[in-house]
Amino acid sequence: MTVLESIVGRDFLPRGSGIVTRRPLVLQLYKIDEGQEYAEFSHLPRRRFTDFAMVRKEIQDETDRVTGKSKQISPVPIHLSIYSPNVVNLTLIDLPGLTKVAVEGQPETIVEDIENMVRSYVEKPNCIILAISPANQDIATSDAIKIAREVDPSGERTFGVLTKLDLMDKGTNALDVLEGRSYRLQHPWVGIVNRSQADINKNTDMVSARRKEREYFATSPDYGHLSSKMGSEYLAKLLSKHLESVIRARIPSITSLINKSIDELESEMDHLGRPIAVDAGAQLYTILELCRAFDRIFKEHLDGGRPGGDRIYGVFDNQLPAALRKLPFDRHLSLQNVRKIVSEADGYQPHLIAPEQGYRRLIEGSLNYFRGPAEASVDAVHFVLKELVRKSIGETQELRRFPTLQGEIAAAAGEALEKFREESRKTVVRLVDMESSYLTVDFFRKLPQEVEKVGNPATGRKLPQEVEKAGNPAGALALDRYSEGHFRRIASNVSSYVGMVMETLKTTLPKAVVYCQVKEAKQSLLNHFYTQIGKKEGKQLAQLLDEDPALMERRQQCAKRLELYKSARDEIDSVSWVR
Repeated sequence: MTVLESIVGRDFLPRGSGIVTRRPLVLQLYKIDEGQEYAEFSHLPRRRFTDFAMVRKEIQDETDRVTGKSKQISPVPIHLSIYSPNVVNLTLIDLPGLTKVAVEGQPETIVEDIENMVRSYVEKPNCIILAISPANQDIATSDAIKIAREVDPSGERTFGVLTKLDLMDKGTNALDVLEGRSYRLQHPWVGIVNRSQADINKNTDMVSARRKEREYFATSPDYGHLSSKMGSEYLAKLLSKHLESVIRARIPSITSLINKSIDELESEMDHLGRPIAVDAGAQLYTILELCRAFDRIFKEHLDGGRPGGDRIYGVFDNQLPAALRKLPFDRHLSLQNVRKIVSEADGYQPHLIAPEQGYRRLIEGSLNYFRGPAEASVDAVHFVLKELVRKSIGETQELRRFPTLQGEIAAAAGEALEKFREESRKTVVRLVDMESSYLTVDFFRKLPQEVEKVGNPATGRKLPQEVEKAGNPAGALALDRYSEGHFRRIASNVSSYVGMVMETLKTTLPKAVVYCQVKEAKQSLLNHFYTQIGKKEGKQLAQLLDEDPALMERRQQCAKRLELYKSARDEIDSVSWVR
């Protein structure tokens, strides 16, 4: 803790017994040319601290806000920046000291929790490890050295700092450590003499403490020959110089990373879109281009370039045939219903040979059932087209920044699809009505021969009259017109005719629906909208291009980051060749 204060040259860290540092402190030092020293916390933006006693209090208070006034620890860091002419540009992280056992008020996992927190920082390959050990303890037992050796076995990132040199027993010294004989590091050890508790109690300032430290090394019979490479001021310069050399060595990779980030941000800016022009002509052009982009994606869904259009085929291949199979012809052509309709068609005078009016009523009644599946096909295709419009709007990248225009296009497309659906409904109903308005007489003339060959095309089963004629081929006319077989034969003939019509409609209904809905959607979905857009004034066009505020904010942030990265690249380019 006091090592950091020695480097900064200011008293600002909380003091006390036990674990004083209970949250990581990220300390950024900024060297300024002149002026008063001050500090800033990231959680208190725009507030400057010139009284470093208040800095200490704020660190303590901010720690308590997260951990409470207890001995708990938290991995959430406190960010502190200090601006001073007496520091070097450096970032330091103060971590809780490693402990051996939990004391009262601490969880049993405190030892493991602190070690895990420390490791989470020192394991990072860009981190420089300041392994601080007291000189009056055996270096072999140093926890800091132990962890540093594990995470940095080569020692490239580890700097050893030896404190409390002035508290060693008389007749002893730490030369074996400082000169690398006891434990060698890749970088030389640095000795530090911090203020004693008596100095702190007497409020000895850091300027006096640094002077006293320099005098100690200069006059020490043990360390005098090392005095130029000892002390907190030398440590700060050593760390800053090493950090500079590390950064210089990594300039190519840093430049590469910055260039990659710039490319990604520029790509994102293209993705978000550039700011919209204020000129009405340019705005109209932009709107039309966005509409065409949507229309292109919508057509790709229909034509198979994107998924979804195949669902229209599914309507004709699955839904329509299934709906036709479920029509209640068995009930409509039941013996009881046929007898009722045929008898009612004769009135008071029974028919002589064939009940023509009865046939017509049975056929017309059957054909009316086709209206349901026909209209259902229209609605099913309409639903698919609406879904494809919704998907196409979402997939039109350029449209995402204009929610108002999205809504207008969706409304215009929906209005057009409703118009196409109504036209399609009229057309398919006409097809059904045409079948009812003119019956194919020739079918009934050929029916006896065809029935003998193929059976009932509507049901695929053998017709009742086939069974009756099996024993008497000429018996059809001889049957009593009031017998059960007579009505069964009428039902069978009507069923055959209905089956023929059903096969016809399976072909013609899809053609009508595609022509009226799908083809029209492909060719003229937004035609009416284009006409309306051309009549709008500049202010109305601007309203359509009213962007989502969140997206505007995102673009602004992206632009700021892009500017920052480009500035960083320029700065690196300007110093990368300086030696």
